[in-house]
Amino acid sequence: MMNHDPVSTYALRLGDNCLVLAQRLSAWCGHAPELEIDLALANIGLDLLGQSRNFLSYAAERQGNGDEDTLAFNRDERQFLNVLLVEQPNGNFADTLARQLFMDAWHVALFSRLVASKDAQIAAIAAKAIKEARYHLRFSRGWVERLGGGTELSARRMQAAIDNLWRFTAELFQADELELDLVAQGIAVDPRELRDEWQAEITSALNAAELIVPGEQAYRTGGKQGLHTEHLGPMLAEMQYLQRSYPGQQW
Repeated sequence: MMNHDPVSTYALRLGDNCLVLAQRLSAWCGHAPELEIDLALANIGLDLLGQSRNFLSYAAERQGNGDEDTLAFNRDERQFLNVLLVEQPNGNFADTLARQLFMDAWHVALFSRLVASKDAQIAAIAAKAIKEARYHLRFSRGWVERLGGGTELSARRMQAAIDNLWRFTAELFQADELELDLVAQGIAVDPRELRDEWQAEITSALNAAELIVPGEQAYRTGGKQGLHTEHLGPMLAEMQYLQRSYPGQQW
């Protein structure tokens, strides 16, 4: 299922980010620290799933082959184009919150600019998604601040989660030739332009949580080109099992 349409590839990248993160959050159902958080994570996951469906539906439409379900369930690991950050394991609650904070701040910066895309469909998806992303950021930032300013144990775990996932953040701001071509056409957002806003938001959140902003380190990249960590394959095997076992089945 190779795709050579740049706009479709761009939509796939954005949709895969949301899909994989939604799948990760869905695993918290029934396992979150308290009922309110359980419901909040489930609702955020549903928002992300909706965003993913919109992006993947558009990608499938441009490809002229299948639909969003085809793209979600029939692609192999190397055909997924999400950033490495979203596929990282849930870990403990602090790990999930750190991952969510990083992605929420990035989504707010991205979607607030993508509403001006010259591609009408991408702009429309972003216009709906930005409202949800802002709520997601309030949630993740609020809990990072609570844990950072909580007990000695919660602060230590929150700092460890921030430090552990920091190496996956540089990929959020890397631009390749495909994106730069779409930027020149007014369709995509240059990810390099998101760094300052993202850094300011994350620094503000960590300062409020009395946590330390990590320094430069050996960053991990490659997800947008289909080169993933060892964590994506098992997650996809679980997510795609039913459709792979019973192809074409519908409720």
